[in-house]
Amino acid sequence: MFDNLTQRLAGVVKNLRGQGRLTEDNIQDALREVRVALLEADVALPVVREFIARVKEKALGQEVLRSLTPGQALIGVVHRELTALMGGEAQPLNFASQPPAVILMAGLQGSGKTTTCGKLVRIIRQQGRKKILLVSCDVYRPAAIDQLKTVAAQAEADFFPSSPDQKPADIARAALDHARRHFHEVLIVDTAGRLHVDADMMREIQALHATLKPVETLFVVDAMQGQDAVNTARAFNEALPLTGVVLTKLDGDARGGAALSVRHVTGKPIKFAGVGEKLTGIEVFHPERMASRILGMGDVLSLIEEAHRAVDQQEALKAVEKLKKGKGFDLEDFKAQIQQMKKLGGLSSLMDKLPGAGQVGATDLAQGEKQMRRIEGIINAMTPQERRNPGILKASRKRRIAAGAGVTVQEVNRLLNQFEQAQKMMKSLGKGGLAKMMRGMKGMLPGV
Repeated sequence: MFDNLTQRLAGVVKNLRGQGRLTEDNIQDALREVRVALLEADVALPVVREFIARVKEKALGQEVLRSLTPGQALIGVVHRELTALMGGEAQPLNFASQPPAVILMAGLQGSGKTTTCGKLVRIIRQQGRKKILLVSCDVYRPAAIDQLKTVAAQAEADFFPSSPDQKPADIARAALDHARRHFHEVLIVDTAGRLHVDADMMREIQALHATLKPVETLFVVDAMQGQDAVNTARAFNEALPLTGVVLTKLDGDARGGAALSVRHVTGKPIKFAGVGEKLTGIEVFHPERMASRILGMGDVLSLIEEAHRAVDQQEALKAVEKLKKGKGFDLEDFKAQIQQMKKLGGLSSLMDKLPGAGQVGATDLAQGEKQMRRIEGIINAMTPQERRNPGILKASRKRRIAAGAGVTVQEVNRLLNQFEQAQKMMKSLGKGGLAKMMRGMKGMLPGV
């Protein structure tokens, strides 16, 4: 989402190369580019003005350390101010209340509230709370109640039934009573959205808030809405005592200005970011890490945390042992590594979190993802014996595999050659030849 902004800011650093210190003149030129980059990213104008003023104040006359260039020094200031703009530090959910802790979801129709209810179940369980109840107070949108019921089943959470002929306040009271009697620790309440902010919607959700007295009132906003997201956030913040914001579709291709504006406009922390359609597609929002990603510094900590959650630790240990020995690594293991990468969000998600990966273009990433799918398809077309022992693959077998995978025999040969190179690299790694292995990896995937 922040690709264009990242490239613009990288250009600012490049233009400052060769200068000895940060001066008013070179800061003025650099900040002009930063201002344009932020406005192009759809950041609200008042936010841009205040941000630029703060960066200028902090950067002006700052001596450059021996280890830093002026560009790096300015990026350091920009990083700190971006972090402050987005809230400073991660804000966890508050459960300091007598059970059930009620979480009220608010937002426009189509912002992703219902799916986010299911995603929150995963986050809450990580904090040790197991018994969670979901209820829908959306009696207007067709199939809204059934959709939440499906989401609850997928998230393995309890669901409180409701129907379109009930009043939202009555549903809320009944769900709260049910949660108390059945010892639920958390009650997540999905509410109705509209295509735009209106008085009836606000009165209804204010009445729900008064009935439920939620410990968390989360505003769910589509990060692809741009300036509209900021205006909507302002309206909800004036009507409700919001406690936090959830940004959805942060993995989209919009300009991302909402992420940089909504915290400033509401004064409320961004607590979570939705990064995919699946229920696993949610991250705790860390302002410092997001600032690093925007500036092309990567987010290795989030990548490690995601790997701990998604990767099968036993399988990973087996792969490490095979790497150490430099033998026994077959095409079945090769396929398993591709599947592990898919669990981490695929190649694009992985590259987004690696420092300097912003230099890899979207076209190259798409080509890389396509190549990974093709490799997996070729391996799937093989028998278990062929995957364990690729040496038995002769012309007739290759023709059969190519037909099964929908590729040419040349592509099957290319995969086998790449796999043979990979095995050689693993033997080098087992002998401590990491640098040699890294050199050999160049060209394994297009653009990566």
